[in-house]
Amino acid sequence: MPNFDNLKKQAKLILRWHRNRYYPVATQIRETLPRFQHLSDSEILDRSFRLSDAQELVAKQLGFENWQALKRGLFTMSRQEQPTVTRPVITVAEPHLFVSDLRASCDFFTQKLGFKIVFVYGDPPFYGQLMRDGARLNLRYVGAPIIDTALKDREQLVSATMTVETTGEIKQLFLEFQSMGVQFHQALKKEPWGARNFIVKDPDGNLLLFAGPAD
Repeated sequence: MPNFDNLKKQAKLILRWHRNRYYPVATQIRETLPRFQHLSDSEILDRSFRLSDAQELVAKQLGFENWQALKRGLFTMSRQEQPTVTRPVITVAEPHLFVSDLRASCDFFTQKLGFKIVFVYGDPPFYGQLMRDGARLNLRYVGAPIIDTALKDREQLVSATMTVETTGEIKQLFLEFQSMGVQFHQALKKEPWGARNFIVKDPDGNLLLFAGPAD
């Protein structure tokens, strides 16, 4: 269950991004709040944007109509008895990517690969999370490469794998990225083990594998 104090901090951070004219936050605002849908990034950053707007954005991203509904929902969930399970269930995995410029990486993932920013933390930012559909990626700033880039390329050391369900979707995703000028480490191809894959290279040389069925 989300921590309400963290959500309040997230709303304040979004408000600060807007005041600092951090362009990736404009995408979040436009895609989440209908009244901003017709505006460009610059127009959104020029508009009045209050803490209540940032709180509404956070609430809607979590599936609630507004901030008050979010508070009520979290209160209700906190009082509900947790179901008994026979074993722990891992519900999601979040790969970590190490990057040299957090903002540049956020721009790449939002503008080229269609991800949305979930949060960015730090002043200056050093940690963040992005999502697209069911995939979540955590970004962590580091001052030096963790793994030699030439070694990653030569051995195809993939940092994250994301999958789709059908052949049509993997082809469509490849064409989407191609139209955005994405750099491919490996173009779409059918693998001997019965998958159809392609690999994207991010600005820091991290290799991202996108996979789907071959037929």
